[in-house]
Amino acid sequence: MRIITANLNGIRSAAKKGFFEWMHAQNADVICIQETKAQEHQLDPDPFYPANYHCSYFDAVKKGYSGVAIYSRRKPDQVVVGLGFERCDNEGRYIQADFGALSVAFMEQITTELARLRRSGRDYIVCGDWNTVHREIDIRNFRSNQKNSGCTPPEREWIDDLFTQCGWVDAFRVVNQEPDQYTWWSNRGEAWAKNVGWRIDYQIATPKLGAAARAAEIYKTQRFSDHAPLIIDYDYDL
Repeated sequence: MRIITANLNGIRSAAKKGFFEWMHAQNADVICIQETKAQEHQLDPDPFYPANYHCSYFDAVKKGYSGVAIYSRRKPDQVVVGLGFERCDNEGRYIQADFGALSVAFMEQITTELARLRRSGRDYIVCGDWNTVHREIDIRNFRSNQKNSGCTPPEREWIDDLFTQCGWVDAFRVVNQEPDQYTWWSNRGEAWAKNVGWRIDYQIATPKLGAAARAAEIYKTQRFSDHAPLIIDYDYDL
C-alpha cells in the first residue's frame, strides 16, 4: 500500500508544475493533499478529478485559503469531513477516508481527537503538514530556530508526546533514521539549493501500521510547492 502526503500550496499552481503527471506515475493507493487553496467548483474535471481515482475535497470557507483533499484508487466506504468545531471546519482542515478497518486522514489539531482515534480500534494513518519539527535531526539550523514557531520546545514536546505517550508512530522514521531529511524549505536565502530545511510533513500511524512501514521517500526531483511530497510504502492490504 503506497500513501502520499503533499502540501501543494495551491493545487492549481501545482498542476501547472506537473504534479498530476507525476502523481499518476507513482501508482499510489491514496494521495492526501493539503492547502488546495481553491473551491471545488473552481476545479475542472481534468486534471483535478484524475482518472481511476475517487476524489473528495473539503474547502475552506475563505476563497484561496487552506483546504484538503483525498484521492484513492479504491472507493472509500465513507468519507468524513470536519471535526465539528468551527475554526477547524471553516478552514477546511480535516478529511478522512475509511477503507475496511483502515482510516486515512489529514488533520491539523487536536490531542483529544487523536486520542479518540486511537481508542476506536481502527488502523489509522494521519497525513499532513504539522508545521512542527520533532527533534534536532529534523531541522538544519536547530539552535538558531529555538524561538521560531514550529521549533519551540513546547511544540516539539507536543509532537514527542504523540509518539511517547499517545502511542502514535512516525512512520518515516521507522525506515529512515538519516539526517538532512527535510520536506519544507523557506523561499529565502537559497534554502532549497543549500538544503536548509525542516521535516514538518508526516504520516503518523497507529502501531500496527507504523510497524508495517517498509520504504519512504521525500520526492525532490521536481518542485510542486515549497513542500516536497512524502511517499511511504506499507506492508498492508488496502
